Amino acid sequence: MLKLYNTLTKQKEEFKPINPPNVNMYVCGPTVYDFFHIGNSRSFIMADIIRRYLEYSGYKVKYVMNITDVDDKIIRKSIEQNKPFKEIAGKYADYFLEDSEKLKIKKANVFPRATEHIDNIITLIKELEDKGFAYNVDGNVFYNVSKFDGYGKLSGKNIEDLESGSRIEINEEKKNPLDFSLWKKAKEGEPYWESPWGNGRPGWHVECSAMSCAHLGNNFDIHAGGSDLIFPHHENEIAQSEAANGEHFVNYWLHFGFLNINNQKMSKSLGNFFTARDILKKYSAEAIRLFFAQAHYSGPLNFNEELLAAAQKGLEKLTNLQRKIEDELSLKTTEGTTPELNFNKYKTGFQIVMDDDFNTSQAVAVIFDFVKDVNKVIGENTNINSAFYSEVKNFLQETAEGVLGIMDFTQKEETDMATKEKELIELLIKLRQNAKEEKNYSLADKIRDELKAIGVVLEDSKDKTTYKVTVN
Repeated sequence: MLKLYNTLTKQKEEFKPINPPNVNMYVCGPTVYDFFHIGNSRSFIMADIIRRYLEYSGYKVKYVMNITDVDDKIIRKSIEQNKPFKEIAGKYADYFLEDSEKLKIKKANVFPRATEHIDNIITLIKELEDKGFAYNVDGNVFYNVSKFDGYGKLSGKNIEDLESGSRIEINEEKKNPLDFSLWKKAKEGEPYWESPWGNGRPGWHVECSAMSCAHLGNNFDIHAGGSDLIFPHHENEIAQSEAANGEHFVNYWLHFGFLNINNQKMSKSLGNFFTARDILKKYSAEAIRLFFAQAHYSGPLNFNEELLAAAQKGLEKLTNLQRKIEDELSLKTTEGTTPELNFNKYKTGFQIVMDDDFNTSQAVAVIFDFVKDVNKVIGENTNINSAFYSEVKNFLQETAEGVLGIMDFTQKEETDMATKEKELIELLIKLRQNAKEEKNYSLADKIRDELKAIGVVLEDSKDKTTYKVTVN
């Protein structure tokens, strides 16, 4: 039974989809004015793992992630670079999709863009105005927070305390300091669309309400995003969606914890700002995903390169076993022994921890325990048939690859150069064996030591010599 922590109710709840086995899930995507940073990538990757696990569990997930392609930051950059805002947004939207694919994030079923949903946005705002939840001040339309009784139910914030808070921006056009923009009157040189209130553009919060409801309906299962979006963004989404549609908006709210860099908040001024593209130049997608999966999605996580390098190193155990599996399966050995290993124990263990609010850190532990026990079985048995390796591969494909995305059995065949490297290593192993047979042990030891120095570790057994590649 899957249970997840619902930010709305502040407790773990049994997951009950509205229309099983279908699950409708919306994730707040990027504002495309720059490359997305490593903190964003944590949210995107953990949302991807949750989606994958739901699919692993038999659900049919409709996964929607918006792309905010009109916004103050995009407009500011377009002015700075003297380029149309559509060019800026289009370029960085393409980069987002490209980098997401490199991070092994599955494509959303729909990537709605704000500029493609202006009609939906205007309809929603008009509904709010007609019902008395919105008011127009000279072309600027605001949401009247005082009209919505449930304001603050997601964040747990008290509306009276918020109203008296000095951090709330002062705007003389607003009836209440907490009121937020639904439609912004066009300024000179800014993009705009025609509307009942004059030329202008939508506010950020209303974009997500319009897009999510357009693709998933007025009431859907899961809405996810970073913890920094709980207030005001998601709080405002609830207020405007429920006021306009007269229905409960979202059943389960999931939020991803903050990512700190060397125990500090990420900031360009501190020089600790990293984009996902930067990190992908140094580390594999599998290492990045393993690093994130080693912590619970909702808690804070400290990022530094030593920890990421440790994750990269930890992957060696998986890649070495993967190489062994593929080598053995290529032999297609039907005869031989089938060692006893309780595969169901690991599958059940994986499901139990993932059913407990997507506990990926424990799921990773289950997978590494499995790898350890498989290696032990291999070490204690000879002449193992292919059926055993096929079952090992199936488990890892379903869990480590299919859910966590920390392995990849579908990679294309090695390049010609990689093939030549493998052939050269095998040639050196053969030369070393010849040297040993000729009792030239100094040459044999030299070949072994030189290979080890470049990260190729030889392992001698009774029947043959194998090797594994390590990360220095």
